[in-house]
Amino acid sequence: MIPYKSLSHFIQVLEKNNELIRIKTYVDPLLEIAEITDRISKQPGGGKALLFENTGTGFPLLINSMGSEKRICLALGVKNLDDIGDKFSSFLNHFTGYKSNIWQKLKMLPALKEVSSWLPVTRQGRGLCQQVVLPSTDLNKLPVLKCWPKDGGRFITLPLVHTLDPDSGIRNVGMYRMQVFSNDTTGMHWHRHKTGARHFNIYKSQQRLMPVAVALGGDPVYTYSATAPLPDNVDEYLFAGFLRNKRVELVKCLTQDIQVPNDADIVLEGFVDPAEPLAWEGPFGDHTGFYSLAGWYPVFHITCITHRKDAVYPATIVGIPPQEDAWISKATERIFLAPMRIAMANEIIDINLPVEGIAHNLAIVKINKTYPGQAFKVMNALWGAGQMMFNKVMIVTGPETDIFSPLEVLKSVISNVKNPSHINIQLGPSDVLDHASRSFTYGGKLCLDATSKLPEECENGKYNEQTSQKNEIDKFDFDISSIRKLFENNNDIGSFNPFFLEIGLGLLILSIHKNRKFQAKEMTKLFMQSPLFENIHFIIFTDVNVPLDNISFITWLVLANIDPLRDSYINENEEKFCISIDGTKKILDTDDIHFEWPPIIISDNDTIRKVDEKWPLMSLGELINSPSLNINI
Repeated sequence: MIPYKSLSHFIQVLEKNNELIRIKTYVDPLLEIAEITDRISKQPGGGKALLFENTGTGFPLLINSMGSEKRICLALGVKNLDDIGDKFSSFLNHFTGYKSNIWQKLKMLPALKEVSSWLPVTRQGRGLCQQVVLPSTDLNKLPVLKCWPKDGGRFITLPLVHTLDPDSGIRNVGMYRMQVFSNDTTGMHWHRHKTGARHFNIYKSQQRLMPVAVALGGDPVYTYSATAPLPDNVDEYLFAGFLRNKRVELVKCLTQDIQVPNDADIVLEGFVDPAEPLAWEGPFGDHTGFYSLAGWYPVFHITCITHRKDAVYPATIVGIPPQEDAWISKATERIFLAPMRIAMANEIIDINLPVEGIAHNLAIVKINKTYPGQAFKVMNALWGAGQMMFNKVMIVTGPETDIFSPLEVLKSVISNVKNPSHINIQLGPSDVLDHASRSFTYGGKLCLDATSKLPEECENGKYNEQTSQKNEIDKFDFDISSIRKLFENNNDIGSFNPFFLEIGLGLLILSIHKNRKFQAKEMTKLFMQSPLFENIHFIIFTDVNVPLDNISFITWLVLANIDPLRDSYINENEEKFCISIDGTKKILDTDDIHFEWPPIIISDNDTIRKVDEKWPLMSLGELINSPSLNINI
């Protein structure tokens, strides 16, 4: 690939590939840009990148630039995301393979030379990112977005936050949202699990000011690298050098002893004072599709703002999927499959992190199974690895399952999850942003062993060798009309989706009127007493007004709303087995929680109206209605 020299360079490539729309009409960074982007990014294939050229500031704004498979590939300089994974795999195999003689060891020298060519280098003097030094540290000069109506303010959403370990001097580049507090201060939202927070705690223990630099833009590879799940103390710019096949050139900041990419578009220099009281930051419409609650975080004080002459301000929005972050997560899935397989579980064939799972909530893993219990062995390996520790629901399948086909995965689950021994529910770390966890950053996890079973994995000797080998799908005839009549006489039930029953699969999705504690569990026990439910093995409960015909939406909502330890009910007697999932919104008075459930992210009517009125002026084609209008829960 040819490394990008700036965001303007990337914009030229996007435009050449018909992946960019320029919007010359003035659009307000407060709510309007986000509403337009939400409409575009939810189009088939992720829509187009958007360049807002009139933001009311001196800077154009680029958004949704990596929001499709084609654009994330353009950003990383490949034709297919698996190309990077293959290169990574080849590289790792080269260095981890056994070398039987001196000649094989000598063959490693060219590879070592290549690795050295990826190491970042520091140049002397001012960099391109320092061509212009603003006379004041005024963040109002930048088109910082307010994304959603209930946000606590304006947020910088694509910052590359540079910090240093004060003991080792090792750099970390992370991506932490930054709420604007004043002209020259922001929040620094690094979570307790993140390297930036660890650095902060070291500076705090040493009673020292913490230098911080925030780069915006430059080669889009930098932005991706800041999000990548690299091991602690692995330099993100070494990884960026690997991706772009060229070392990253760094320059020293003007007011802080820290380095940033020479070709960044904008740089915010400053510090965090660990002795200063924390500030109340948030709420923020987050990638979960819900508002993350406000909390106490450090304050970043800006000492200098520099930029290149042709600087473009980069931004993204997150919310109900799909959004741009889904494609960034997809790149991570493909790139890090090889090291995951080599370092942790070589029986892994493939992995899928569906967009509905917002990176952490759902992982589907295909393995080459050769012994009993192997699915749970893989589960433990992954739940103990880096950011995979935040995974909430994991489905492990055999090699015969197409894990990128939701229906095929469901068929595998229906046919192979037969009793409680095929289900693992336990406690573990959860994402800071997981509002459904039983407590802060600590909650339940669920794993379904959807592999074909070996004799040792079947209870009471119920093992059919022929069926297991062929992985035949269990299908049944359900009396849907009788089930519908039964539901009509039950005041707790709002509606149900019979689709899966109609195709012979024992999965039932229904909405209920929440009015009492343990309602889903109680209703499941009642259903189990009826012969109509003899072959229904999975029941999913949602709230009334949820569009039950939108399976993607239901999948996202249910995954977001559950703590598997609290909200999964396994019901079993001698003849029937069923697991039900309570995917409803939890309520203080009727559920075992100790906090208010956050609202789902939607736009407000005034912003929707303003965008509707501007739409004909923006060269965006036929009016696309706001996705927020489809949500009434």
